[in-house]
Amino acid sequence: MVTNNPAPKNPARINISSGSPFEPVMGFCRAVAVGDRVFVSGSAPIWPDGSVNPDPEAQATRCIDIIEAALVEAGATLADVVRTRVYLTDVAVFEAVARGHGARFADIRPANTTVVVSALLNPAWHVEIEAEAVIGARA
Repeated sequence: MVTNNPAPKNPARINISSGSPFEPVMGFCRAVAVGDRVFVSGSAPIWPDGSVNPDPEAQATRCIDIIEAALVEAGATLADVVRTRVYLTDVAVFEAVARGHGARFADIRPANTTVVVSALLNPAWHVEIEAEAVIGARA
């Protein structure tokens, strides 16, 4: 993760990059921290070498690992997460993804929206997860 602030007029805003090749092309960053809030972009289940585990539960866990790394860079933890959004490609993977999400958030209990979408960018991805955190809102 790389932290930078490209908006010197707003020192309260910190952009956090994961180094994803999509970030400069699409003009986004992994997370944006503003004050005590951290907004983490949709995180797909990609390993650093570009591989994807086919297991939906493992994919959910990988998405949350990526989210956690961005939160730590922003000075937050998973315990500060107040909302997650989970995008599934098939309702059949819901239970497996729910287990992965629940294993990391069972004691935190953020608000959650889970939806089934027609597709994600890579057909191997079963899930993509976004998160919002408030630093100091630890469960």
